[in-house]
Amino acid sequence: MNVIQANWQILNTLFLIVSFVAGATIGSFLNVCIYRLPRNESIVRPRSRCPKCGNAIAWFDNIPIVSWLLLGAKCRYCHETISWQYPLVEALTGALFACVFWRFGFTVATFAYMLLTAALILVTFVDLTEWIIPDQVTVPGIFIGLALSLLGMFYAPANLVVTDVFDSLIGMVLGGASLYLLDKITVLLLRKPGMGFGDVKLLAMLGAFLGWKNVVLIIMTASLVGSVIGIAIVLLRRRKGTETSALPDDMPKGHYIPFGPYLALAGLFAMFFGADLINFYLNRLSAVPGVEQLPLIQ
Repeated sequence: MNVIQANWQILNTLFLIVSFVAGATIGSFLNVCIYRLPRNESIVRPRSRCPKCGNAIAWFDNIPIVSWLLLGAKCRYCHETISWQYPLVEALTGALFACVFWRFGFTVATFAYMLLTAALILVTFVDLTEWIIPDQVTVPGIFIGLALSLLGMFYAPANLVVTDVFDSLIGMVLGGASLYLLDKITVLLLRKPGMGFGDVKLLAMLGAFLGWKNVVLIIMTASLVGSVIGIAIVLLRRRKGTETSALPDDMPKGHYIPFGPYLALAGLFAMFFGADLINFYLNRLSAVPGVEQLPLIQ
């Protein structure tokens, strides 16, 4: 190993650490958004406060992950328990930011997909806790995804998954329309609410960021994971005799699990591995006699 390679490895390691720290810091802000967005509160003012006693949180009690551990998961003032969600979101965001840098390197794509990652973490925890997906995240996200595809068309070193604005547009339409139609079919055939329009806009955002081929992969992955986990949870609840009355009052009793987290998980999977998986499948398909070479994802 020569000096240049050694220095490059050191630099990469340094930026992996920086990515984690930056992600954990962003995760701290995401915790604020997760709590305030569903309540239509400002995410800027007032400064972070304990949701139980209302006391402002000092900067030294607001260090991602570390402060939660030092405080013993309790508020300094009222000594009420601080939810494990706070360090989890911070650590998860930090780890995923480091993974994004590891996957995309020193490119525009790294910043673009760190933004997408933060958005997916935000909608996941809001959907899990409040059963909604904020429009403040998905609607701007759709336009950002389309804008990035335009950048990818004219600036190849950006290393973006989508390098054609038409791919992004088709992904947006396919993502939104597929869940919208599924919701309508569910209402028509089963006479009960389907996915919900928040899921429609979330998949449209993922389509804008990742293109139509990845939308197909996301739907398949989310449906598979959601089915396996959903069936397991329903069976476990029946075994324990858990009543659906534990659900929010405005949630249909037949709707046990929000679908947004599965779409977000599948979106992350597609972002990291979608191009490789899709190209592998297309290469295999093209090897079949009589099938022409299909366009690959760059």
